[in-house]
Parts: sequence; C-alpha cells; structure tokens
Amino acid sequence: MKREAGKFMRDDRKCKGIIFDMDNTLLQSRIDFAAMKEDICQHLIEQGILTERFPLHEHTTSTMLEYAKQAGMGHTLYLSCLKIAEKHEVRGMEGAGLEKGVPELLESLYGKFVLVVVTNNSRSAALKALEVTGIKSYFDSIIGREQMEALKPSPSGFTYALNQFRTMAADEWISVGDSWMDGQASAGAGIPFISYRTSMEAMRDKGVRPIARIEHILEVKDWIYG
Repeated sequence: MKREAGKFMRDDRKCKGIIFDMDNTLLQSRIDFAAMKEDICQHLIEQGILTERFPLHEHTTSTMLEYAKQAGMGHTLYLSCLKIAEKHEVRGMEGAGLEKGVPELLESLYGKFVLVVVTNNSRSAALKALEVTGIKSYFDSIIGREQMEALKPSPSGFTYALNQFRTMAADEWISVGDSWMDGQASAGAGIPFISYRTSMEAMRDKGVRPIARIEHILEVKDWIYG
C-alpha cells in the first residue's frame, strides 16, 4: 500500500463511512465502456449535437454527455443516451464476478461503518448486479445516476450520500475507486480518496491527489485500522 506523504495519517477523527465505486472496484465489470461511448457518440452525431470531428478519445461517456449538455442537448435526448448506456450496462453485468477479497472486506466492515455505493450506472442495473453477486445487503445506500444531478466526475452522487447521512462530516468518510473520475468526485465533496490499483501518477495527471493507493481491496482495512 503506497501512502501519500503527510496525508495518509489522519488526526483523531474516526472514519465512520466508506463510499465504494462499483465497476472494477467491487465488481469485475464486463461492460464494454468503449462501445458504449461510441454508440452514444454516434447517436448524438445523428441528432446534430456532435460532429464527426468530436475528439471522442479525449472523453469518457460522462464527460461527453456534459459537453453535449453545454452544446444544447435537451433532457429527452439525454434520457435516450442513458437508455443506450443501460443496454450496455445490463449486458456487461451478466455473469459479472467480484473483485478478489470483496466478500471478506464487506463482512468485516458490516455493522461497524456506513457502507455506500456510488456508481454512474443506472440504479436498477447496480441493484441487480449487487444482488446477483450476493453483496447488496451489506450496503446502507446504493446511489445510481438517477440520484445525481450530473455523473462522476461531478461530486453530485457523493453530496447525495452526505445529505443522506447528515450526522457524519465529509472528513469522517473515505471513498475507494479505480478511476480519476471517482477521485475528482470525491474531492469535490471534501471526502478523502483512496486509489484502487490505478497509479498515483495516473491520478495526478488528472489533478487527483489520493491519500493512498492500494493494490488489493482488503487493504482498505489496513488504512482504517492502521
């Protein structure tokens, strides 16, 4: 576990809640995110919001959708884009397994911490995936894109969680995720972020400064108790 000098050790505040990303953090996702992005991009081109010259390689699906909103995409078109995303999500969730160590981690944390999932996926797809993999019951809240004003890297999903559990301050949480979008969203809500498997350098390239990097999900316990 790599520690961020001077930032890893917390003061006497106790961690009370943990927010997890879902895809490639809890679940071994089979979602073809590249195909999802391409299909939505083509849909937006057909609707005249984007052009063929749109730099797709520079965007994720969520940042592309935010760009499209700024370019004049209406709510109905936005919903049609989310329908395309949901088809890919449902297909990708079929047969999805868990990251190694997830059941043991959740069992050890359950009842001691507030446990939350924040995912850009639809809530229905997330609920199904977490149910099928047998870990849904561990979570106090499962937040999908329907609960967000904007997708990650917006902090909207994280602030929604903070509003659900108002007795806990932002610095009494940690969040764990594999993407810079998780880190940016977490920082925007004032929540310390742990990078799962993604290097510190890759995170910093996107302006994210994790408090730690872990290679195995069970290392979350080392951070909390260590």
